Amino acid sequence: MFIAPERYDIVVIGGGPGGYVAAIRAAQLGAHVCVVEKARIGGTCLNWGCIPTKLLAHSAETYLQTKSSAELGIEISGDIRINFQRVMQRRHQVVDTLGSNIVKLMRSHQIHICEGVGTILKPGLVHVEPSMTDRKEGAKAQDIESNAIIVATGSVPAQLPVPGVALAGVLTSRELLEIDHLPKSMVVIGGSTVGIELASIFNVMGTCVRVLDLLYFLKNTEEQLAKRFRGILKRQGVETSIGLTVTEIMHTNQGILRVAYEQGGRESYAEGEVVLVSIGRWPHTVEVGLDKLGIAMKGRAIAVNEYLETSVPGIYAVGDCTGGHMLAHVASYEGEVAAENALGHRRAVDYTAVPSCIFTTPEIADVGLTEKQCKEREIEYTVSRFPFNVNGRALTMGDTDGQIRLICEKGADGKGGRILGMHIMGPHASDLIAEGALAIKMGATAEDIANTIHAHPTLSEVVMEVAKGQLDGAIHYWKRKAT
Repeated sequence: MFIAPERYDIVVIGGGPGGYVAAIRAAQLGAHVCVVEKARIGGTCLNWGCIPTKLLAHSAETYLQTKSSAELGIEISGDIRINFQRVMQRRHQVVDTLGSNIVKLMRSHQIHICEGVGTILKPGLVHVEPSMTDRKEGAKAQDIESNAIIVATGSVPAQLPVPGVALAGVLTSRELLEIDHLPKSMVVIGGSTVGIELASIFNVMGTCVRVLDLLYFLKNTEEQLAKRFRGILKRQGVETSIGLTVTEIMHTNQGILRVAYEQGGRESYAEGEVVLVSIGRWPHTVEVGLDKLGIAMKGRAIAVNEYLETSVPGIYAVGDCTGGHMLAHVASYEGEVAAENALGHRRAVDYTAVPSCIFTTPEIADVGLTEKQCKEREIEYTVSRFPFNVNGRALTMGDTDGQIRLICEKGADGKGGRILGMHIMGPHASDLIAEGALAIKMGATAEDIANTIHAHPTLSEVVMEVAKGQLDGAIHYWKRKAT
């Protein structure tokens, strides 16, 4: 039986991928840890983000492959349909399983989980206010003492300040992932990673999707791949409009939603059964008591140094609430670093190799510098590319859309040296990018990858081939400069 100590070594506010990983790392180092979570362990990532969207993406991909199975010599009689209710039922099953597994994992490390809203009264003291439901069940407010505090409160969907945004059917990503039916049509406001990912998923499932982007289309994605993917989306039936201003959302006489916008001085509109607002995310820093503590902020975000320390000694912050890389895997990494620093192990964060993935059809993944960033930093570089449509494994899978692009330092001989960036659009890009992240982290060169034996026939051979393209040329591709 777990007996709570009178004073904890660390209290973590937030049980998402940053918070629960920080707690486990601290426990591994021998600390007594308490995690305060107001909703569900796993945070947005597990419950309303990464995991639910990847489940939908896999269902959409399987549906697409099944529809095209005749090309693989598989004949299926009858209609092929998406049972959206069953998809969503499985979504809840998977989320519940993973959530309970994390709770069991935390308890195996003797981590105390306290349900409620955590507010820092002063360094070393956290007040926990239970929810109204928990109060009815007898839960009481309590104060928890600790030697250090880690804030891991995550982020929330950014709000669109236009009339009509509160209408029924205007949804954030969180609300869209809770719907019980597949909408016939959808307007996506925002060309962010989340917006484009959900646009791709619902389009494959049969929803008619239109994307309205305020400023950019996948602004953090390598420019050439973003341009190519926009063309693929159009081929798949998704129209995208960029550089516009949304002015109003309203109901029509037909009972659907109309999004009015201005573009190039002209007024126009797009209509859909639902409207997804996905213009980014804001750090969630309310309720924590930061203003009374005098903690330095960067706009909505908590300011931290390279050790993830805030301006108040003994208080750390990790993940989306710091406004940096809003990615679950970065939050987990920062959670480990903050836990170590809070326990006296001095360790600075290193963002040299941060991979990012978009689970569209096909997938997109990036790590390291883009060409644009190399130019801005006045770095001499070389670029090589290799397409999936000449890769043996991709051809056997019937999944050949996309290419890999490799950016390296330009050597005195004009060939590629140290790897600066890897950018992939194609099947299993999210898995392949790990080799690029490791290469950049280790300071590897194109020659290191080119001379490493890669198994055949596998998709990983595109990584080897693109590296060879930096030297004397890829083996399985005609000589041609990158475009």
